[in-house]
Amino acid sequence: MTLKSSGNLGIGVDNPGTWKLAVNGKVRAQEINVETGWADFVFEDRYDLPDLKQVEDFIKTNGHLKDIPSAKEVETNGIFLGEMNAILLQKIEELTLYTIAQEKALKKKEDKILSLEERILKLEKRMEGLAE
Repeated sequence: MTLKSSGNLGIGVDNPGTWKLAVNGKVRAQEINVETGWADFVFEDRYDLPDLKQVEDFIKTNGHLKDIPSAKEVETNGIFLGEMNAILLQKIEELTLYTIAQEKALKKKEDKILSLEERILKLEKRMEGLAE
């Protein structure tokens, strides 16, 4: 264990560097409170939700979601849990907005189908009347 005069503590490392706590090994805790920004900005009117074609194109080009680090980046640099949780929440909120939009489009199509079915029934009745 190394305690520097800066107050930085290293466990299993010779030098904690600029980290207040650097651990080489597993850490177990009952609770960790991470203070970071949050992603509710997705629900603001000014948020520019990318269309699903843009999302698909980004994935095809980069092999991962926008704003999410690649597996190679994570392997090299690790992740900051608070920041990553906020980004993952952003993606969940975006998915929620896509789902809501798809549900609305589906409802509109269902209503249109019902309307067309009613028109067809009316036309069939008219044709039956003309045939008689």
